[in-house]
Amino acid sequence: MTISTPFQRHEPKALALISSAHLVSHFYYLVLVPLFPILKARLGIGYVELGVALTVFNVVSGLVQAPMGYAVDRFGARRVLIAGLVLGGLSYISIGLFPFYPWILVASALIGVANAVYHPADYAILGSVIEPSHLGKAFSIHTFAGFIGGAIAPILMLLGAEWFGYQAAIIAAGAMGLVVAVPLVLAGWLDRTAAAHAPAGSSVHIPMHALLTPAVVGLVGFFALLSLSSGALTNYSAVALVTVYGFSLSAANLALSSFLFSSAIGVLAGGFIADRTKRHGDVAAFGYGGAAALVLLIGMTNIGSVLTIVAMGLAGFLSGMISPSRDMLVRAASPPGAFGRVFGIVTTGFNIGGTIGPLIGGWIMDHNLPRWVFFSSVMFMALTSIMAVASEWTSRRRSSSIRAQEGTA
Repeated sequence: MTISTPFQRHEPKALALISSAHLVSHFYYLVLVPLFPILKARLGIGYVELGVALTVFNVVSGLVQAPMGYAVDRFGARRVLIAGLVLGGLSYISIGLFPFYPWILVASALIGVANAVYHPADYAILGSVIEPSHLGKAFSIHTFAGFIGGAIAPILMLLGAEWFGYQAAIIAAGAMGLVVAVPLVLAGWLDRTAAAHAPAGSSVHIPMHALLTPAVVGLVGFFALLSLSSGALTNYSAVALVTVYGFSLSAANLALSSFLFSSAIGVLAGGFIADRTKRHGDVAAFGYGGAAALVLLIGMTNIGSVLTIVAMGLAGFLSGMISPSRDMLVRAASPPGAFGRVFGIVTTGFNIGGTIGPLIGGWIMDHNLPRWVFFSSVMFMALTSIMAVASEWTSRRRSSSIRAQEGTA
């Protein structure tokens, strides 16, 4: 069990700055999606063309994720994070000023580059300025901020478009990134604090083959499975509940909202758990194993709308609870001084899952197999639990090997 110590003065300030940037990053996922009907009508294009913009975003983000981790560790996480906020903000402002489809594709690629900054930069900063006994809670608050950004984006974009027009709404969204970048520009103390806490033996000259350990490669798959596990439920569970059990659309969407909101609460609870144990893989396996059992129950049996809403909420809580432990697994697999690079590598799994997941869900619904929205999620959750246990075992084996080497030195 990890012993907790009081927060140092700089830690809440650092966490607030980085969590604000993470909120923006998740907000930026959903700037255009709520406006698709408006953009379709104004630009005279179809949903397929608009979907291509999302594909461009995900593909570009996935391709540059690992190189961005190197940029973080080479040029400094704060500087790269500022650059990402500014690039993403200016790209959205340009879409608002010049809402033409070819430019939307170009800007989507630039936003994909900017998106690749956040995870390696955020976690590199948090890992260097937050005390180890507080990292679980710090990761949970950071992740929670991202959930909030995604939750408020559709509402704010639709209200902004209704009140001021869709172009003004997109420009305002872009300005958000610039506003959040300003205090980071003034936070040079983050660099000094990170340097003071740099671990002995850390280096920016670790070759790629030294980073691609079995634990890191396994975590890429783990992150992909995490994305696939939740993606089907997020995108298709509401329509599946309507189709399979005849739920009203409002009840089905309430079940989805229960899952998403409870996931955010679970993230906060998971932070306290992560700070009190070193068995992070076991926590992840337990959380997703429990979530899988609940989702399987929903897919197999009509337990009624009320109990379905409750079960979806519990599944969301358990799946959200593992997020801080997930992040601690990445930290444990990272060599000293390479946290940013490793996180850049493993989060490509999110992009892999984000690219494959919608295709799987669309195929399931097109073939009139709505129960498989739940069953496919269960399979991915079960695989995620297995991967978590395997990652825990690999991490323990690596730690034992290091201790043995130190003992014979």
